[in-house]
Amino acid sequence: MRKGDVVIALFPAFLKLQGRRVVVVGGGPVAASKLGALQAAGARVVVVAPDVCDAIRAAGIEVIQRAFEPTDLDGAWFVVAAAPPDVNRSVADEAERRQVFVNAVDDPSNATVYLGGVVRRPGVTLAISTDGAAPALAGLLREAIDHMLPDDLTLSQWNARAREIRESWRARGVPMAARRPQLLEALNALYESRASSHDRDRTTVRDPEFVP
Repeated sequence: MRKGDVVIALFPAFLKLQGRRVVVVGGGPVAASKLGALQAAGARVVVVAPDVCDAIRAAGIEVIQRAFEPTDLDGAWFVVAAAPPDVNRSVADEAERRQVFVNAVDDPSNATVYLGGVVRRPGVTLAISTDGAAPALAGLLREAIDHMLPDDLTLSQWNARAREIRESWRARGVPMAARRPQLLEALNALYESRASSHDRDRTTVRDPEFVP
């Protein structure tokens, strides 16, 4: 992210929104497109807009059908502004005053959070950000990474093995620096008994920073 001539590094994070109030300001298709992920995260979503599209009405969430008011952010943990720029600015100003983060859709100047392209597989979530500057590029990178990842069953096996070995590390006090090489060996061992040399070349986990 650039502010004037200064490049500001962003801090990537994943939010726990289960049961927490999230306010979406805007009633059109763009606002509607944000609801699925918020609902999947268990957020208590409230939409505020003078008019709302059919997709929002069908989402089964609370709708306050009027113009945005500052009190709409009472108790909010996160805000999505998907309204015209002047409304987004009002939402951003109020969110700043309350120290609440806001994602302003396709309006980076009014945002304190940028949502990235997301790849979801069983137990694994990858997010790609271009600091709000090039969302189309983030989308292309998401598609490329999604294509490169192994199938869901393989990732589920990796995830189960990683959880299992983590408990062993914690019990034995294995230092962080030693864990990644050990995990790579454990994951590769999943295939040694049943992979041909050709299959092993395709499925073996590679880490360019680790040479056994």
